[in-house]
Amino acid sequence: MEKTLMKEYKSLQDRTKNYALRIIRLVSSLPKTTEATAIGRQLIRSGTSVAANTRSAFRARSKKEFIAKLGIVIEETDESMLWLELLKDSKIVGENKLINLLQETNELVSIFVSIVKSSKNKTQSHKSDL
Repeated sequence: MEKTLMKEYKSLQDRTKNYALRIIRLVSSLPKTTEATAIGRQLIRSGTSVAANTRSAFRARSKKEFIAKLGIVIEETDESMLWLELLKDSKIVGENKLINLLQETNELVSIFVSIVKSSKNKTQSHKSDL
């Protein structure tokens, strides 16, 4: 694999791991109410899954598997966005405490959607070369 590509993958792995750590810290700071606990459980599952599935995607055995695994990353990141929005909209957590994490979530979705589109386009162009 190309050196530049490896650096980008490593950077995304580090970024999603940092994202998971931020989610863990947020969830551990939530109030111990029924609502916060329920949302926190869902958020920690989806937020940490982003990092785990990113690592898995970059170890995919084929382009098709890579794209499929990144589809899971996109779904989990988008689900995390929902739980963060619910924390904000229900006022369990103040918007100012969530704004950076919401922005990072949105950026991660955009990055992974872009990678999937690019990967699909490359796959399509290789098929048309045949």
